[in-house]
Amino acid sequence: MSIIDELKWRGAVNQQTDEAGLAELVNEKKVGLYAGIDPTGDSMHIGHLIPFMILKRFQLAGHRPYIVIGGATGSIGDPSGKKSERVLQTMDQVRHNQECLTKQMEHLFGQDGSFKIVNNYDWLSKLSLLDFLRDYGKLFNVNTMLNKEIVASRLEVGISYTEFTYQILQSIDFLHLYRHEDVQLQIGGADQWGNITSGIDLIHRQEGADAKVYGLTIPLLLKADGTKFGKSEGGNVWLDPEKTSPYDFYQFWINTDDRDVVKFLKYFTFLDQDEINRLADAVATHPEKREAQKRLAEEVTEFVHGKDAVVEAQHITKALFSGDVAELTANEIEQGFKNMPSVTVTSAKQGIVEWLVDTTKIESSRRQAREDVTNGAIRINGEKVTDTDAEIDPSAAFDGKFVIVRRGKKRYFLARVSD
Repeated sequence: MSIIDELKWRGAVNQQTDEAGLAELVNEKKVGLYAGIDPTGDSMHIGHLIPFMILKRFQLAGHRPYIVIGGATGSIGDPSGKKSERVLQTMDQVRHNQECLTKQMEHLFGQDGSFKIVNNYDWLSKLSLLDFLRDYGKLFNVNTMLNKEIVASRLEVGISYTEFTYQILQSIDFLHLYRHEDVQLQIGGADQWGNITSGIDLIHRQEGADAKVYGLTIPLLLKADGTKFGKSEGGNVWLDPEKTSPYDFYQFWINTDDRDVVKFLKYFTFLDQDEINRLADAVATHPEKREAQKRLAEEVTEFVHGKDAVVEAQHITKALFSGDVAELTANEIEQGFKNMPSVTVTSAKQGIVEWLVDTTKIESSRRQAREDVTNGAIRINGEKVTDTDAEIDPSAAFDGKFVIVRRGKKRYFLARVSD
């Protein structure tokens, strides 16, 4: 199966500029191709992963991927998918963001030299205004630019000249990479079609109509309920572990709807067709086992955060399900209880009834606290406490940082111990 046929099987092809020509090219040589990302933030989220998963597949097939960090275009703002003007960032913020994104890309694509990261600031910043207008602006027809969806969608609310010129800058990127790196294919989301075709048109004008350059876009990924893929109830799911913990990242994937899980396995894992078909059968015959979701969560979490993060996430998941939290580390507690009710307490020892009522407000009254303790409904750090005269020592476990309370079968509370 060729790389293009594989992408089609995975449902990852939306449009191609020349399907037959591209199929022939990837079969006859190792192709240079690229996808870009503007440093508008200091981390990618899982929506950003989609085009770079395609780039990774080309890398694994032996082709030569290039990642363009938009140090220049990121300071301008891509109008794609935006209903209003972006707020311009300072150049210091842009530089910080591009450093963070570069580290993430290096982690995803490895250190073996089989890919290259470039920054379009290196060539776009050298263009003078006159050079830009004479050498490139003259080659772009305003009527054609206005008809591009990326611009047309903004005409009612207005678009600045700055964002209007974005497609010219991205076109120059493609031309530069074609000339200097032998890059012949650009990959992007469905909303990048206008930018990609503008780049191909520029190359043909500058290098001749027989220049072999191509574009491929990826479909907009929608969930079965019709909503756009990429967010959880809490907002974006980030690749930065400080923004979205590996445990929360793992949980996002393991909670995938049965109707979406096979699609996501095709998009976000490197499992082969036979294995994905087997998991699809498992979804159809034994959905309650959630085997496909577990495999999806393992594969994507390992790709983004590494094998140790998978083991840690599974450890937290098992502990929360069983109630056996005593074996968790302080770091695992920080991840697993991040979104659970919490309160700050001191390290002072206190009787359990007073601690549950006065200090933490977990119980509404002393009568209710005594009743729950006596009935075995209270667990402290995984241990059932039935003695109303028991004492809570916040420094006794988890490096003296936390006390975990479980009330009933499922309600957890986290007490953070202050110094």
